[in-house]
Amino acid sequence: MLDDDTRYRLLRLLTEHANYSQRELASELGLSLGKTNYCLRALVERGLIKVQNFRNSNNKLAYAYVLTPAGVMAKFRAAAEFLRRKQGEYARLDDEIAQLRREVDALGSTVDSDGAFAPPAGP
Repeated sequence: MLDDDTRYRLLRLLTEHANYSQRELASELGLSLGKTNYCLRALVERGLIKVQNFRNSNNKLAYAYVLTPAGVMAKFRAAAEFLRRKQGEYARLDDEIAQLRREVDALGSTVDSDGAFAPPAGP
């Protein structure tokens, strides 16, 4: 199961670190190696990335994960959706913080210096 956030994070990471091993990708993403392999295969099947073989500095066969033109567009769309979703979360959180501040301010006027609730001052 490749959700939108994972797809975006993986595409972004591959843009920055095409030569990362699957183990390094898994570590960066906080995913298991198996899940990372599954996600990469899904991106290859969808034509969003291609895998290129190369020899690394230890003369071992390694892979580079390169975004295809479709992958670049998918990353752009995923980034725009990710940003829209995070801005909505931020706005909801900002509203909740404002509400909590109002509640704390209202309760603050009924708490004495020892932290005990005091009845509101009478007229």
